[in-house]
Amino acid sequence: MLVSMSSRADASKDAFRLLPSIEELLHDPRLAALAPRVSREVWLGFLRELIERWRAEIKAGKLDATGLSARLAGTALVDELRRAVEREGRAGIVRVVNATGVVLHTGLGRAPLHREAASAMANVAGSYCVLEVDRESGERNQRDDRLSELLRRMTGAEAGIVVNNCAAAVYLLLNTYLARGKRDEVIVSRGELVEIGGSFRVPDVMERAGVVLREVGTTNRTRIADYRAAAGERTSLLMKVHTSNFRVEGFTEEVTPRELAELGRELALPTAFDLGSGLIEGDDVAALPDVMGDEPRVRDAVASGVDVVCFSGDKLFGGPQSGMLVGKRAAIAALRKNPVYRALRLDKVTIAGLERTLELYLAGRGDEVPSRAMLRASADELRPSAERIAAALANLPRCTVAVIPERSQPGSGAAPGVFLPTFAVRLTHESWKPAALAAALRRAEPPVFARVQDDALLLDPRSLLPGDEELLLKALRSVLA
Repeated sequence: MLVSMSSRADASKDAFRLLPSIEELLHDPRLAALAPRVSREVWLGFLRELIERWRAEIKAGKLDATGLSARLAGTALVDELRRAVEREGRAGIVRVVNATGVVLHTGLGRAPLHREAASAMANVAGSYCVLEVDRESGERNQRDDRLSELLRRMTGAEAGIVVNNCAAAVYLLLNTYLARGKRDEVIVSRGELVEIGGSFRVPDVMERAGVVLREVGTTNRTRIADYRAAAGERTSLLMKVHTSNFRVEGFTEEVTPRELAELGRELALPTAFDLGSGLIEGDDVAALPDVMGDEPRVRDAVASGVDVVCFSGDKLFGGPQSGMLVGKRAAIAALRKNPVYRALRLDKVTIAGLERTLELYLAGRGDEVPSRAMLRASADELRPSAERIAAALANLPRCTVAVIPERSQPGSGAAPGVFLPTFAVRLTHESWKPAALAAALRRAEPPVFARVQDDALLLDPRSLLPGDEELLLKALRSVLA
């Protein structure tokens, strides 16, 4: 045993001696083409990481002098560093082709913006802009005056304010109503204590905001009498939360926002309704609600009489990421006065995108918003796109392609249980497993994201933007040709 341990120690020493230095790698001619593709600091980091990784393998007994010599003499050194350089080039936020059929895909940036909204954002991003100054008087004003006015017109509320996402909107709401003497309790139905993406829970938001959660009712049934019985001297706010990413069915009962608003007025307590996704509606945008089931409408929530309604700007509304709060003038003014608002407020770029998106709605052009157009597209409207893609792929070697009836989803927790009929392209390959093919497409330029389902790759045209068909086909040909 002692001889064996000594031999292993000697073998490790031999391997450690063979490890190249950073200086040697910097002058290795085989790496000359890779180094200029990244900054010097990044390149040095890759070299150090490679040496440390090999050092760890030697220490663990997984790499000896013979194996290391083979790596250095062969292509392993260049291959590992090339992969590192390529990963660096693929890192960060880049445009992708979304062929999953999930319209509001959180992992892919949720709602794509209308071209005019994107243009408005680009224009102010690369220049100075009118932000906190009045053009007429030259005096300082509030950066979101125009945005608030557009929200008021769109939703029918008395006033509006916007922060950087809906979780921030709820946080600002709770934090604002905390400072009411000894009042620190917020009453919420037990069945509405939802968890959204990333294990982010409503009770956690409440805790961080400094309020005490008071649960009422049961998971499946809550009545207005439960709210009334729980309200007391410490009650700060009566709150309703839309269970936007799940449904409880069967023996159920919930408090309506109108009932909550009436109780709030009776008890002189503020009321709020967190809608989550937030479905905008009106005479000029009436087509989308037809496919969204019982998803609550923003205007209906405002008309119920609750003091504050909050919802997301980057989900069903179809704008950039934001959290909108609309409602009674006094309630919105209190939110604006909270010092926390300054930490959560929007930058000029997001404001520009939201303003233009709201203007599109108010001009009767809401159905041009890309996510809305995708959500309202019928299966018959999508079938020609699926057939074009299938026809273009039919000649690829060793591929089997078919157009099949399928279902798309709104995504991002909007309208759970709602599935939209579509036609998808089902693709299988003699050599590629579906998961491996999907991974290769994600590494394409631009990356393509598709569904892997029933041992096949599915391409759903519902979530394709203009021009995406060509990019999708180019990526598939590059991988499968």
